[in-house]
Amino acid sequence: MITDKRIDGGKGFDWGKTSGDYAKYRDIYPPEFYRRILDAGLCIKGQQVLDLGTGTGVLPRYLYPYGAEFTGMDISENQIKTAEKLSEEAGMDIRFLSGPAEQLDFPDGSFDVVTACQCYFYFKHEQLAPVLARVLKPSGRFAILYMAWLPEEDPIAGASEELVLKYNPSWTGKGETRHYIAVPEAYGKYFTVESNEIYDLQIPFTRESWDGRIRACRGIGASLSEKEVEAFTKEHRRLLETITPEEFTIRHYAGMAVLRKKD
Repeated sequence: MITDKRIDGGKGFDWGKTSGDYAKYRDIYPPEFYRRILDAGLCIKGQQVLDLGTGTGVLPRYLYPYGAEFTGMDISENQIKTAEKLSEEAGMDIRFLSGPAEQLDFPDGSFDVVTACQCYFYFKHEQLAPVLARVLKPSGRFAILYMAWLPEEDPIAGASEELVLKYNPSWTGKGETRHYIAVPEAYGKYFTVESNEIYDLQIPFTRESWDGRIRACRGIGASLSEKEVEAFTKEHRRLLETITPEEFTIRHYAGMAVLRKKD
């Protein structure tokens, strides 16, 4: 269980509680999301890549065919167990480890690239920045990646978000708006910002997959009791039946900030 006063008013959450839904419903990044990573020269053949906050290993598994050697790391042991299972079923040789990002135990200069997708705001940046600089090779790069729905611009996302807040009023993931990734000052001593971009996406869903995606968010599956999750799911499904067709898209935006290690 993770507790952080900066997040959800200190309400505890555990991604391991929602590993099943996470694996099934959060593998939703479209081809353009990955293309921009590859076009930046990241996660390609010949590179050693560390994926922090890997969850169920979505990023390493999708980019595995492009030839990089991946290590995925997550604080949740349940997430790592699911990641191992999925990669083994796919015949992928990916190393997965469980532990806090701030306590990376790798030799100096182990990686060409470090990625962090949907997780950078959970880190203790003053501790993590020098650790990343140490484990990266000279001129190595740290890519911060993010994708979120836009509740003020998409009425379906807005309605679902209101229901999340009904069940978990302390959830601070609400009200996302389009903005560049804010790079914490702690990284300025060790890295320069090479690029920082945002772009819009329309992500396809069915009623089932959108319900699953919302259930697998921190405000529901990772923090509520089983009975609360069950009650939310019933109400959310009824809501979707009244406001959506069977298939639809949700407006999202994505961001990618690439930091290069200083010489």
